[in-house]
Amino acid sequence: MDIQSEKIELTKLLLSTNNPNILNSIREIFNLNKTDDFWDELGIEEKEEIKKGSKEIRNGEFISYDSFMSTHR
Repeated sequence: MDIQSEKIELTKLLLSTNNPNILNSIREIFNLNKTDDFWDELGIEEKEEIKKGSKEIRNGEFISYDSFMSTHR
């Protein structure tokens, strides 16, 4: 079955149901599959800090987790 036919069949099933549990389940599936990007939620300062950190990593300007933790325990 092609995608358009599948969508039509699912639409028919959706329109024929009065079961709120099914409708809620479908809504949850769609909510789980949202592709919202957290980047859009960040402020300018937060984005700049992340960009700075990425640049430092690319330039080798970092220490290992174990080294960091050994000085802070």
